[in-house]
Amino acid sequence: MQDTDPANPLSQAARLAAWVRLEHTPGVGPGTAQRLLSSFATPQSIFSASYLALRELVSDKVARALCEPMPPACAAYLDKVHDWLAQPDHYLLTPDHPAFPPLLRELAMPPLLLYAAGRIDLLSAPAVAVVGSRNATGQGVANARAFASALSGAGLTIVSGLALGIDAAAHEGGLRGPGSTVAVTGTGVDRIYPRRNEALARRIAEEGCIVSEYPLGTGPSPGNFPRRNRLISGLCCAVLVVEAAAGSGSLITARLAAEQGRDVFAIPGSIHAPLSKGCHSLIREGATLVDCVDDILIPLQVAPLASLPVAAPDSGDCDPGQLALLDALEYAPVGADALAALTGSDAGVLAGQLLALELAGHVERLPGGLFQRVKR
Repeated sequence: MQDTDPANPLSQAARLAAWVRLEHTPGVGPGTAQRLLSSFATPQSIFSASYLALRELVSDKVARALCEPMPPACAAYLDKVHDWLAQPDHYLLTPDHPAFPPLLRELAMPPLLLYAAGRIDLLSAPAVAVVGSRNATGQGVANARAFASALSGAGLTIVSGLALGIDAAAHEGGLRGPGSTVAVTGTGVDRIYPRRNEALARRIAEEGCIVSEYPLGTGPSPGNFPRRNRLISGLCCAVLVVEAAAGSGSLITARLAAEQGRDVFAIPGSIHAPLSKGCHSLIREGATLVDCVDDILIPLQVAPLASLPVAAPDSGDCDPGQLALLDALEYAPVGADALAALTGSDAGVLAGQLLALELAGHVERLPGGLFQRVKR
C-alpha cells in the first residue's frame, strides 16, 4: 500500500485500517463511498467527521455507524487482510494507489478497494475482454481460445470472468501470449469459483492476475456477478462476445462496455444455434461482426497479425463415408433426419459414423439432437 509517509508504518497501517473499515461499514456501497470521499477526500477524514456533517450525505443509520468505534468483527477481518497481504504478490489497491487501474477510476461507481493476486501491472495494460456462455459449444471454446491467444500474441491482455466455458478458454488462450490474462471474480479473490477452475486460477495467479472488489472470504452469490461485469468491461478498451444465448450475462458485459465507450465485437454463428442469438442481437445493435482477429486489431490500431490460425482438423483418419458426411455437415447445426436425407444413409450406419466422428473430434453433438462440424 502506498502512503503519504511510507517511512511511517503506523501511518500506513492506520490508512489501510480506515479503507477496510469504510468497506465494511453497513450501508456503504460504491456509490455511497464515492459521495463521502468526494466531500472528505480520505476514509480517515470520514471517520473524523461529525455526525451532523455525515448526516448531510448519508442516512442516520450509516452516519451513526461511521461515528462508532471500529467493530470487533471488522478488527478481526483487518487481521485477516494483514495475513493475506503478507503472502507474495498479494495486493490491496485503493483508488489513490499508483497501480490502481486508471480506466476503473473513470467509472461512475469505481470499486472502493481491489484485492489482487499476481501481476498487478496487467491491470493497467491495454486489454480486451473475451466473454461468452458457460455452456459453450466445442466450436465456441476453440474460437475463444484461438482469438484470445492471437490477441495476447499482439500484446493485449485478455480479461474475463473465470467462469466455465468461454471464460476459461479465453484465460487459457491469454496465457499463451505475452499479453497474459486477468480474471475478475465475483467472489473474494481467495475463493475460487467454480471449483473446476482451481488449477487454472492458480496458473493465472502465477502468470497473470486475479482481481476482485469483494472482501476476502466472499462466496459466490448470484447478485455479485452482474456487478463484477462492469469491472470486466471497465478494465478494457474493447469486449469480444464469442457465444451467447439471448439473455446471457455476457450481453450485460457488452452493453456495459458500450455505455462506458468501449468497442464491442461479436462472432456470428448459425441462425439455428441458440448460442448465436445473443451475438446476432449485439450485431444488430451496432457491435462489429468479427470472423478473424484482424477485425479487432485494426480498429484498435494494434499491429495486425496474420489471419486467425483456425484450421480444420486432420481428417485423414476418416473413411470415404465419413468424409462425405463431414461435407454434408458443414458448420451449421443439423439434425440426424436431415443428414440421412442429404446423404441417403441408413439410420444405423449414420449413427455409427456420427459417433466415430464425434470421438475423433470432428463433430460435436448439440442439445436437441443436432450435430455440428468442428473447426479447430
